[in-house]
Amino acid sequence: MGNRAAVGVQIPFELIEAAGTKVAVARRGNGEPVLCLHATGQGARDFEHFEALVVPLGFEITAIDWPGQGASPPDATSAKPSASRYAEILADLVHSLFPASAPIVLGNSIGGMAAIRFAASRPDLVRALVLANPGGLAPLDRTARLAIDAMRRFFAGGARSARWFPSALAVYYRLVLPSRPAKAQRKRIVAAGQEVAELVGEAWKGFADPASDLRPDLARVTCPVLFAWAMQDRVVAWSKSAPTVTGHHGGHVRQFRGGHAAFLEDPDAFAAAFVNFTHGLAENHHGRVA
Repeated sequence: MGNRAAVGVQIPFELIEAAGTKVAVARRGNGEPVLCLHATGQGARDFEHFEALVVPLGFEITAIDWPGQGASPPDATSAKPSASRYAEILADLVHSLFPASAPIVLGNSIGGMAAIRFAASRPDLVRALVLANPGGLAPLDRTARLAIDAMRRFFAGGARSARWFPSALAVYYRLVLPSRPAKAQRKRIVAAGQEVAELVGEAWKGFADPASDLRPDLARVTCPVLFAWAMQDRVVAWSKSAPTVTGHHGGHVRQFRGGHAAFLEDPDAFAAAFVNFTHGLAENHHGRVA
């Protein structure tokens, strides 16, 4: 498993069967259930600081590693990494992990995409969504397709062990996760980059598929939604996604310092916003945040 194990869930964790594969899952704390879903090429350790902040406040944090990332073995099926595949995994995990009450689902990047697709199809299994810079909410225009293809080719270089890739990946992640609180996890992600490069390249290739346009899915989401946007994002730009986000009825938007993951890069402000959002859920059990 090499360096990628350091990026994902830490001991103790368990491997749970979901949608024909096994997924590494770690649970900490007691109280309101929260399920955390990481970005492609990263891992559950992204949520380590967030967990430390909110577990003492009465939350149970469950974090997973997507197949082939962190401590999870490669996907045992022939499925490629995508929002649809991860939503299938998510459905099985929620059924097995949360039999008594629907969780709040916190998803970043492709994790947010999977959360949107899942919530659109199974609203009964989601208490609320917290979406941190999810993809799929901007038009898939020519500019987007060119950028996606460039990223696919970049990670293809890592998959073939190009000599330039490690140093280029370090530069890339200084743009993706520039904030100081992300430094330790950023170093782990870069160290593991070549191990997961092929998988990440496949995910980028999938982003060009029309099925990755989640704007229709978001329109069907009825649970409360907090959009938590790191505003220095050069991958999922706020300017491109803003029309969809601000047009979503019942959604709330909070903006944070950081490049792609506010919970990792601006953890104190993110945790405060998260707790405030959940207080609104408690005050309005019928579904909309006051």
